[in-house]
Amino acid sequence: MMEKPNLNYVNNLSGDDKDLKELLIDVIKTEFPEEKKKYYESYHNKEFKKIEENVHRLKHKISILGLEKSYETAKEILVTIKAKVKAVYASILPIEIALIAAGAPHINGQGID
Repeated sequence: MMEKPNLNYVNNLSGDDKDLKELLIDVIKTEFPEEKKKYYESYHNKEFKKIEENVHRLKHKISILGLEKSYETAKEILVTIKAKVKAVYASILPIEIALIAAGAPHINGQGID
C-alpha cells in the first residue's frame, strides 16, 4: 500500500496562519518536482555527491508531507550514498596527490572537473 501524504506537520507549523500554510504548500508543490527530477538525473549519471544532495533536500519535503516510511527510506539511502561518496573520494585522493606532486592542477581546481 502506498503512503498518502498529510498536512499534519504543515498545520502544526502554520497554526491559524492561512498565508503561511499556503506558502509552505506552494513551496513544496514548486520545489518537489524539480528536486525529484534532479535526483533522477544525478542517479542516471551516477553523480553520487549530487544524489546525496538531492536526497537530503527531498527528505525534508517527504517529512513535511508526513510520509514516515518514505522518510526512513530516504535516510537509509543517504547513509548508503554517503558511504559511496567517501569510497569514491578515497579512491581519487591518491591519484590527485600524485598529480599535484607532478605539478598538474588538482581536480577541483584549474579547469579539471
